[in-house]
Amino acid sequence: MSANDRPKGQPSQTYDSAFLKACRREPVPHTPVWFMRQAGRSLPEYRKLRAGTQMLESCMRPDLVTEITMQPVRRHNVDAAIFFSDIVVPLKAIGIDLDIKPGIGPVVAQPIRRREDLAQLRDLTPEDVPYVTEAIGMLTGELGGTPLIGFAGAPFTLASYLVEGGPSRNHEHTKALMYGDPQLWADLLDRLAEITSAFLKVQIEAGVSAVQLFDSWVGALAPEDYRRSVMPASAKVFSAVESYGVPRIHFGVGTGELLGLMGEAGADVMGVDWRVPMDEAVRRVGPGKALQGNLDPAVLFSTPEAVEAKTREVLDAAAGLEGHVFNLGHGVLPTTDPDALTRLVDYVHTQTQR
Repeated sequence: MSANDRPKGQPSQTYDSAFLKACRREPVPHTPVWFMRQAGRSLPEYRKLRAGTQMLESCMRPDLVTEITMQPVRRHNVDAAIFFSDIVVPLKAIGIDLDIKPGIGPVVAQPIRRREDLAQLRDLTPEDVPYVTEAIGMLTGELGGTPLIGFAGAPFTLASYLVEGGPSRNHEHTKALMYGDPQLWADLLDRLAEITSAFLKVQIEAGVSAVQLFDSWVGALAPEDYRRSVMPASAKVFSAVESYGVPRIHFGVGTGELLGLMGEAGADVMGVDWRVPMDEAVRRVGPGKALQGNLDPAVLFSTPEAVEAKTREVLDAAAGLEGHVFNLGHGVLPTTDPDALTRLVDYVHTQTQR
């Protein structure tokens, strides 16, 4: 049983939370708020705790993961916590030679570009990530009625890191493989879908209340390429965890042209970046899904009055939605003033009190 299941008798602590109600498109006491990258670089307490510890090491220490995940919940009064980890953690766990370089991102020692390179991608088991299970157990005990969101990188985004060897602006090696060897590409994404599904299952079985699939780089694709070459693998991931009954969120950056197709992949909640107004997003996604988003993260650098005005625009555009989870249209920027986030949570809660 996951933390999201309604047990026999009394509801679980998280089941009736505003966040999970919004994900299920049920009436809420207020619009719930959480932020992508709410745990991390914008918080001085995070920087102090992480000093001298490499990113991947910090993801593998349950004590650090628990404290870092809790920091924004205590500070901002957000309606959900997101598990502190990184999308490359499952790849590292199965033995891929990679590291997260400060200021650069994940760097892969041996990029995957030939069929024989697929041998690097073995199945992931719960025994590969015991620190994940331990940290989630610690967190669900401490969070009480606040839901915990688990996450993973989507097959396309993981493939892009693996094929490029690191972050890429144009994804030239990735697209060259996708167009030039469609069968190898399909096999690569299918293998990554299996690994991603296994990683999400570990998190759900440990007690997370919802999961988010980050397809950070998929906005680089045209709709037909997404439909043909990416959607089947993402759909496989969503299908693999459907039986658990936890809300499944899908998010990518620059994906306005893909919102309808990404919704078809099987998520319950579609994340929307700041480029598409929420009322237009619901038209593109169609009925039957909650939406999440979508204040521009850069707005938080403006005056409090400007932040409130732009937030009001998002709330007004989302007023007709069946379910709305307020979030930024991408992650919290590293130099964001934490107090601006705290004020934003309070403003959304106050403005949407029902």
